[in-house]
Amino acid sequence: MKLASVTTVILLALGSPLAWWLARTRSAWKGPVSALVALPIVLPPTVIGFYLLIALGPNGPLGQLTQWVGLGVLPFSFAGLVIASVFYSMPFVVQPIQNAFETIGERPLEVAASLGASPLDTFFSVVLPLAKPGYVSAAVMGFAHTVGEFGVVLMIGGNIPGKTRVVSVQIYDYVEALEYAQAHWLAGAMLAFSFAALLALYWVNASSRRARQE
Repeated sequence: MKLASVTTVILLALGSPLAWWLARTRSAWKGPVSALVALPIVLPPTVIGFYLLIALGPNGPLGQLTQWVGLGVLPFSFAGLVIASVFYSMPFVVQPIQNAFETIGERPLEVAASLGASPLDTFFSVVLPLAKPGYVSAAVMGFAHTVGEFGVVLMIGGNIPGKTRVVSVQIYDYVEALEYAQAHWLAGAMLAFSFAALLALYWVNASSRRARQE
């Protein structure tokens, strides 16, 4: 829960300007950047975890940087888990926000500009309220997806009790030890949580559609 909460907050903060740029830009870089953001959807989690492990390791470029600033190496730490989770859950946060921004269209922005609103004022006073359903979807999807991570967190965090062990890895440990009763409890809780999150998301989106129609 701690990992999912921190990851979701970071992704909402970092994903908003990225989603705004993707929704508004006409740059030739939009395609490559969009593909890079969506890469975790199709790429095996172990591949992402492997390259992050190399990059964050003692001989990797990011690992050398973190050592130089006095942070040490980040693999097998909570900070390393956060970085890996941000990469892995990025499309599940950026894409809903981007879609919400694109749905707004140009008209509200033009009206705000004609009334003398600055771009920053327009973003916070007009864009964010209109994009609220997208933010709700992004927060729910990002949180739920992070809770269910396995391959990435196992590669980067290992399985250190009280430090980097997460629910999905604990289920794997129970199954490996043939402790199916404990695995059933955790797996059932994950199933109920995932269903509840998606059901809540469906209700929020349905309510937003009805409100727009009215």
